[in-house]
Amino acid sequence: MILLTPELRAALRANDVARCIAVRDRRREPDPLPLVKFFNPMGAATWIATELYDDDDTLFGLADLGFGCPELGSFSLREIACVRLSFGLFIERDEHFIAMCPLSVWADVARRTGSIISAEAELRRRPEPPSGNELPPAGG
Repeated sequence: MILLTPELRAALRANDVARCIAVRDRRREPDPLPLVKFFNPMGAATWIATELYDDDDTLFGLADLGFGCPELGSFSLREIACVRLSFGLFIERDEHFIAMCPLSVWADVARRTGSIISAEAELRRRPEPPSGNELPPAGG
């Protein structure tokens, strides 16, 4: 499996460029939605990423190696791709991943619940925020 499609790679790079511009202009850094999720099909290790640095290897996001303490930081795409698991398996990309909320929210929920996996379950149970297109309640 290709861990990063050209489209994902471009979107992750665009997020990094936006962050760099915000830092340069002394504006608040963006809090983007995670764009990609990687996971160990035989264990709890999970990573979600929002940015790909210009070295085309370093990702920024939330890393959870399954020890109950997810952390924000940088990690290497090449290292993730090189992990060899039992039965000829590798780290995989979740092709059905939906971000649902910005990285800061993922980090807060993952730290509180102890993992990205449990954070994802909690975030899926939350009601969707209003889109702004709803009519006000009758009589209100």
